[in-house]
Amino acid sequence: MSLYDWLARRNPTPGGDPITPTPVPPASDRPPAPSSGPVSPPPTAGERQPIDSSTSADPYSGSDFLPISRHEILQTAAEHGNLMANAFQTGRSSIIPPADDPRTKLIDRALVTHGFLTTEEIAEIHRVGVEYATLKPNLENIGLKAGLAGEAAVRAYREAKERLKAQRKAESEARKRQRAADVEHRRATDIIFLGRGVSGRLHLRLSDETRLAELGLPVMHTPADVATALGLSIRQLRWLAFHTEAATRTHYVKFQVPKRSGGMRTLSAPHKTLKLAQRWVLSTVVSRFPVTEAAHGFVPGRGIVSNAGPHVGKAVIVNMDLEDFFPSISFPRVRAVFERHGYSGSVATVLALLCTECPRTTATYNGTRYEVATGPRGLPQGAPTSPGLSNQVARKLDKRLTGLAARMGFTYTRYADDLTFSGGPELAERVGYLMARVRNIAREEGFTVNEKKSRVMRRSAAQTVTGVVVNDKASVSRDELRRLRAILHRARAEGLDAQNREGRENFRAWLEGKIAFVNMVRPDVGAKLKAEFEAVAGG
Repeated sequence: MSLYDWLARRNPTPGGDPITPTPVPPASDRPPAPSSGPVSPPPTAGERQPIDSSTSADPYSGSDFLPISRHEILQTAAEHGNLMANAFQTGRSSIIPPADDPRTKLIDRALVTHGFLTTEEIAEIHRVGVEYATLKPNLENIGLKAGLAGEAAVRAYREAKERLKAQRKAESEARKRQRAADVEHRRATDIIFLGRGVSGRLHLRLSDETRLAELGLPVMHTPADVATALGLSIRQLRWLAFHTEAATRTHYVKFQVPKRSGGMRTLSAPHKTLKLAQRWVLSTVVSRFPVTEAAHGFVPGRGIVSNAGPHVGKAVIVNMDLEDFFPSISFPRVRAVFERHGYSGSVATVLALLCTECPRTTATYNGTRYEVATGPRGLPQGAPTSPGLSNQVARKLDKRLTGLAARMGFTYTRYADDLTFSGGPELAERVGYLMARVRNIAREEGFTVNEKKSRVMRRSAAQTVTGVVVNDKASVSRDELRRLRAILHRARAEGLDAQNREGRENFRAWLEGKIAFVNMVRPDVGAKLKAEFEAVAGG
């Protein structure tokens, strides 16, 4: 129910008392009722009819705000053509009706009569309405412009967003292309990854040039320097040095040979390209590393004879063997050898990977044959670099055992995995302590003593050191000399090939090697045997 309906229906009894509680003056004192002439239609929405003061007979008349009864409200409404049925912009909160609107005048008088508003408040409301009507076109224009500007701004924002998106996409594509180009360039010029578990020091690119110069070693700082020194491309070097747990192809050919003590020994011979690289590493780098005085294996100017010489004529000789000598020297220990002599972590990593390999077994998966690693990388038996690197890894072992032997009065030498101690008769009672200390030191240095091959030899029996008899002088066993002489003697009558009673594949090469060994230990005896062999072989 609207306010107008409420005012009209507040007192529904016809001819009842006035709505206002204030007294109503006599009709003779009230201004005459408005004429019943034609009433102008109310203004349309958004229009404001200005108040024409010329139509008012008395500009100071207060008839618009005098008290009014319900009967007068109904009568006035009827005279103006049912004002209550034709409300001015009914329900619109954005418009204040004009003061000269008959219906508004009627409502204003009712509001004042009932005390809801004062005449001053009514006047202020209409003043605001006039001012609002004046400013409304500007506000609407401003709103329209703001709306258009907002749409333009949204449009511009969306366009800018699309441009930014396209720009970022283009930049991303450019970065991807650049990154791909950089990766391709880096792959062609550098090595930053060579497999899991072995690439941790490839970021180190500074070698100690002073240390390298002291040892006469080639200066190399990066993997690219190694590739240049080896005459290989980066891709070839990466292929040779890359570590993988399962490979369809490896760089080694494996075969087995019988051990002198029984069983089979697995040898790993590198393929041609890797073998050339290993030979360069051996001749240019590893061979220039200093070795201990105790080491005699694979050292220029030393050998089995020099290893046996210090033990000639000793009362007690103790021989101990290191188990799985080459395979027990792992990749980190080999890398440390190169780093210790001045090479950067990256160069040391590449060189160590070239010189080590995992023990592997063959497995088939989904019809594909793989060589699967069964242990960590170590020095392979058969690589030309393994003996020299083993001497470097065993340097600390040699120093500790040399010191132990000196304190106890023993002499110590080592040929590869063969440890030999010797001393006078007064040291016989200390042999057990010596062997226990050697086992502990070897374990601390990462090696294991093969207890099955440990021997204690006294002068009452043949004392053999690396195949050389050392009881009184360095010599070959009598049985071996008798055997060789018998073969050559019978060969004069029966022929050399007829003496191959053990069915050796290359009997002549085997016999020639035996004679060469005798010639190395006993040159006087070896020269005679060599002459007899040449005579038989030539005949």
